[in-house]
Amino acid sequence: MSPAGRPLGPGTVTVSELAFGAAGIGNLFTPVTDEQAREAVDAAWDSGVRYFDTAPHYGLGLSERRLGQALRDRPRGEYTISTKVGRLLRPTPGRPGDDLADGFAVPATHERVWDFSAAGVRRSIEDSLERLGLDRIDIAYLHDPDHHADQALTEAYPELERLRAEGLLGAIGVGMNQAELPARFVRETDLDTVLLAGRYSLLDQGGLTELLPLAAEHGVGVVIGGVFNSGLLADPKPGATFDYAAAPEDVLSRALRLKEVCERHGVPLRAAALRFPFGHPAVTSVLVGTRNATEVRDAAAMLRRHVPDALWAELKERELLPSGVPTPKEER
Repeated sequence: MSPAGRPLGPGTVTVSELAFGAAGIGNLFTPVTDEQAREAVDAAWDSGVRYFDTAPHYGLGLSERRLGQALRDRPRGEYTISTKVGRLLRPTPGRPGDDLADGFAVPATHERVWDFSAAGVRRSIEDSLERLGLDRIDIAYLHDPDHHADQALTEAYPELERLRAEGLLGAIGVGMNQAELPARFVRETDLDTVLLAGRYSLLDQGGLTELLPLAAEHGVGVVIGGVFNSGLLADPKPGATFDYAAAPEDVLSRALRLKEVCERHGVPLRAAALRFPFGHPAVTSVLVGTRNATEVRDAAAMLRRHVPDALWAELKERELLPSGVPTPKEER
């Protein structure tokens, strides 16, 4: 795994090759204890990870609070934190139940309110700083503005520029599960980075159509999330999920064929999935969601695995990857 300090876009913010996705320690789907969350962050640090991504959405602020606490005693200049704007958390006193309908095993103490207004963005950053226990945020992403594109462009983005000028932010990005709208942001703003989830993997190269070439042209750093496509490329088997739903038979079959080729070259499928995005020059970091120390150490070990050029060549020969897709060069 490459060392920390990879430049992210045109500014001064740097990231590590492997990024820690903190949705899991916000109790994504199942509970995680405070101790397990701390152990996961410590394991990431010990593995060389210096980029940590969170959001208010993750566990109704729990992820931000846990991440901030786990990093509190680390040298502030040695790590990068990103969080997101677009969903404000509004208290709901006395509301019963949990937040599992939105994917998080936490009490329903708050509700999420979509808000890409300038005032909403500033409030979101102020709240995140308080939960994280920080005085600045390295990267702020516009979070899933799919149905709020115009407001995000005309109100939220300019406010992030003001916050950056005030020193509360280091870089501005957009984070989405689609590639088309982020391409519009790259064309129409001075973004530093894009967090693209699920659209540039061994199974889905949608980001290559326009976004990645455009990002490279504009000097925008791209962070790739969802390299396992919500689990299928981590362990392809009947019942595995692809984009958070049961994998269709044809997609599962393709994943199993990918696994077969990888194993023939002595490479775990997880290692190839993690390494693949770095074939494109716009890609700076790969973000993996982890909830415990074991998962963190596995991701770091997989990214360190040697992947031969012959593996990528065979995947193209067998039409499991398009012939024109850029692939990483073997490290010798």
